Amino acid sequence: MYYSRAIKHNKIVSTYASASFGAVIGVTVALAAAAFVNTVKYFAVLRETFSGNYLTIGGISFDLKLISLISGAAVLILLIRKVFGISRWHGPADTIYAAHQDVEPLNLRAGLASTLAALVSACGAASVGQYGPLVHFGATAGAGLKKLCFVPMSNNVVIGCGVAAAISAGFNAPIAGIIFAHEAVLRHFSPKAMAPIATSAIVAAAMVNYVFQLPHPLTLRGEAPALIEAFLPVILASVMFGFVAVIFMVSLRKVAAINKKYDLKPYQSLSIAVCAVVIIGSFVPNALGLGTTALVSLLNTPQDLTFIAILLLAKIILTSICLGFGFFGGVFSPALLVGAASGALMAKAFEPVAASSLTAALTLAGMASVAACVVGAPLATVFIVLELTLSYEFTIITLLAVVVSQVVSSNIFGHSFFDRQLMDRGIDLRFGRNQLSLNQTTAAAYATADYIASPTNGTAQEVMTELRKKAQTEAYCVTPDGDFVGKITINQLLDAPPAKPVSAILDLSPLTLNETHSMHEAIEIASSFVGESIPVVSKATGKMLGVLTEADLFAAYLKIQDNIRAVER
Repeated sequence: MYYSRAIKHNKIVSTYASASFGAVIGVTVALAAAAFVNTVKYFAVLRETFSGNYLTIGGISFDLKLISLISGAAVLILLIRKVFGISRWHGPADTIYAAHQDVEPLNLRAGLASTLAALVSACGAASVGQYGPLVHFGATAGAGLKKLCFVPMSNNVVIGCGVAAAISAGFNAPIAGIIFAHEAVLRHFSPKAMAPIATSAIVAAAMVNYVFQLPHPLTLRGEAPALIEAFLPVILASVMFGFVAVIFMVSLRKVAAINKKYDLKPYQSLSIAVCAVVIIGSFVPNALGLGTTALVSLLNTPQDLTFIAILLLAKIILTSICLGFGFFGGVFSPALLVGAASGALMAKAFEPVAASSLTAALTLAGMASVAACVVGAPLATVFIVLELTLSYEFTIITLLAVVVSQVVSSNIFGHSFFDRQLMDRGIDLRFGRNQLSLNQTTAAAYATADYIASPTNGTAQEVMTELRKKAQTEAYCVTPDGDFVGKITINQLLDAPPAKPVSAILDLSPLTLNETHSMHEAIEIASSFVGESIPVVSKATGKMLGVLTEADLFAAYLKIQDNIRAVER
C-alpha cells in the first residue's frame, strides 16, 4: 500500500510505472491477438483448401463442410451463453462506456465470454469481424490486470492501453492504435495517459512483428493517381460512401430489431443465422468469414462489375443476419469489405471519364471511409491506411474521402454505430463525461439533514422560534416515523396566529426530489425554483431523506467537474 501511494504521488516514478504496466498489457493483448488471428486463419484455410462432400437440393449444391462448421459454431455459442450466463454479448460500445465512467466497470466475465463467442463465430465462417472483439478483449484484459495486480492507474487509462494494443496488433499499426484509443474510446488526449497507451501499442506491434511474425493484414500493389486527377471523383464517390455506411448500420440495427420483436429463443435465432450462412455462402462464398481474401482481391485486382455488386449486397445482408440473430463479432472487418466493394463500384463508374486508373485509390478510400463512419474513428482509420501502405499520396486521397463521408454519415445516422448502440440503452455520450457523471449521480447522495423538522402537532409559534434560532426561513413537517408531510415557510408563519397548528397552514405538495432523480435532473428542476431548500423524499416509502440547497447543487456540480478535469489532465 505504501509503494502504491509513493508511485501515485511521484510523477516521474508514476510515468515509468504506468508505461511498464502498459507494456504488460501490450504483451498480453498481442498474445491473444496472435492466437485469435492464427486460429481464425487455420479454419479459413481448412474451409477453402480441403474438398468436402456436397448436398444437392433442387439443383443447388451445399457444402457439407460449411454446414458442419457453422452448425458447430452455433452449438458452441449456445454452450458459451449457458456456461457464462450471458444475456447479451459485450463489445466496443461497452468499452467506450466503461472508459467514460466508473460506476459501471467492465464485466470481465462477459468480456471473456464475448471474445470466445467472436472467435467461434469467425472460425465457423459467420460474417463477423475480429477487430471489435479484440478491442473489447484488450480493454477487459487491461481492467482485469489492474484489478489483479492492484495497480494505481485510472480505469480509462488501462482501457486505453488495451484498446491501443488491440488495434496495433490487429493492423500492425501502432500509431493508429494510439490515436484510435484516444479518438474513439477515451475521446480526449491526456498527457499522463499517453506514455502507457503508446508503450502498450508499440510493444504489441513489436510482438506481432518480431515474435509472432504475423503478415500484414492487407497488401496494396497499385500506384496512387495524382491528387488533381482524383480530387473530383473522390469527392463525388465519398458522398456515396457515406450513404453506404448509413445503409450498412441501419441494416445491422433493423435486422437485430426483427429478432428482438419476435422474441426468439437463442437456438431459434442461431438456426436462422446458420441457414443464411449456408444459403448465401453457397452463392457468394467471398461474403463468408472476415472477408480478408476478398478485400485483398478488390484492392489489387480489377473485378467484374456484377461480382462487386453481388458481393456488396451479400456482405451487408449476411453480416446483418449473423450479428442480429445470435452470432457475435465485430463490424470493423465487414465494414472494410463493404467499403472496398463500394469503392470498386465507384471506380467502375468513373472508368469511362478518368484519365488514369482510380481502382486502387477509390477502393482504398471506400474501405477507409465506410469503416471510419461505422466505428467513429476517422483519424485512426487514415493512419491505418498510412501505416499499411506507407504511401503519402494514398493517405491524402483517403483523408479527403473520410472527411466527406463522415459529414454525410454523422448528419444522417450519428457519430458511430457504437454510439447508437449506447443510445438504445439510454446512454448519450454526445455531451461527454460531464453530463454522464451528472446523470449517474443521484440527488439523494448529496442530501443533508440540515433542516428544521416540525412535528405534526407543532404550533406556528414553536416553528417560528426554531427558525429564528437557526436563522432559516423554511421548515418541514415530519411524522415521528420520518414520513414527509409538507413544507412551511416563514411568510406563512408570519400571517398565522401563534397558536395555530402547523398542519393547518402546510404546503402539502411542494416541489420535491426523490432518490431516482439524478443531479442533472435536480439542477434542471432547481433552475426554476424559488426558496431556501428542496426536500428529498423517498419515492418508495415517503420518508424524508434530507434537503438540497442551491449551494449543495453548485458544490456537487463543481466536484464532478473537478473529477473530470483530473481524469482528462
